[in-house]
Amino acid sequence: MGAFTEQQEALVKSSWETSKQNILQHNVMFYKLILEKVPEAKNMFSFLSDGVSESDPKLKAHAEKLFQMTHDAAIELRVKGEVSLEAATSKHLGSVHSQKGVVDPQFAVLKEAMLKTIKEAMGDKWSDELGNAWGAAYDELAAAIKKAMTSA
Repeated sequence: MGAFTEQQEALVKSSWETSKQNILQHNVMFYKLILEKVPEAKNMFSFLSDGVSESDPKLKAHAEKLFQMTHDAAIELRVKGEVSLEAATSKHLGSVHSQKGVVDPQFAVLKEAMLKTIKEAMGDKWSDELGNAWGAAYDELAAAIKKAMTSA
């Protein structure tokens, strides 16, 4: 991947701020998109066992954490040129993803759901450039998690 630009970082930062304004609605959409594509994913998330519930605080927390980590990955890519997880975070994410048996196609499903969610949140402010910036940041974050999984 080429260098992550200031413009890409700015796009991710501003769109994250915009999407947070209706975060619950977007979190629900995110998980519905995942379950539409992979219904058995409900077994990978304890808070989805009975479907998508707006009132479940774990659903809200998990989605926000993923979007926030991708946002942070964009900043780290711009500053350092790579995404490196803090040791405790790396160990935790590697372990959890390994125990759940997460495989590459599932990372792709999350990416697709994330991009569709951001597109919905941004409305007419959406652009391919914006999607590419989020996609690049997510790809680097996913690569860091996959690396952590191999050492879990």
